[in-house]
Amino acid sequence: MPADDNKVLVRRFCEEIINTGNVDEIERIIAPEYFEVQDGIRNAIGIEGAKAHILGVRQTYPDLNISIERQIAEGEWVTTCITARGTHKGSWLGIKPTGKSVAFTGVNVDRVVGGRIAEHGGAANMLGPLLEIGAIKVAGSSPAGGVQPISGVIESITEKPPGSQSPGEVPLGGNR
Repeated sequence: MPADDNKVLVRRFCEEIINTGNVDEIERIIAPEYFEVQDGIRNAIGIEGAKAHILGVRQTYPDLNISIERQIAEGEWVTTCITARGTHKGSWLGIKPTGKSVAFTGVNVDRVVGGRIAEHGGAANMLGPLLEIGAIKVAGSSPAGGVQPISGVIESITEKPPGSQSPGEVPLGGNR
């Protein structure tokens, strides 16, 4: 398939399958030997695994909507920058539903072979959603609900004791 056709196929997967949860049509888009790549490990999950993944995510975020911001394609490969939005209405990572809306950005990398997506991987910026639903807490959060600005957290975890900087290293937030 030409690279532009591959981009259209990946877009259709997002819009027609993921955004609707209609996995009945997934076989038209996903290859039977479908792989998901996570942490550099290729996992053969096939069509049934892809269905289960989509349905699981939509159980947690039933109104999940993925917007495609841009796509780049070369040969079999399609890279898609996305923004995802949804409401936390199902259990996720042991966190009970909060009803909070979340949004995150991500980059998906898909390989299209024979007119179907054969491999999917990518990365998503999940820090915001994890903070929003309470799955993780910011260090220095006050019991009264006030939260220390993230810049203060970063400084507090990266500061070194005085005199422990390497030669030529500038202390965080200071000059030489």
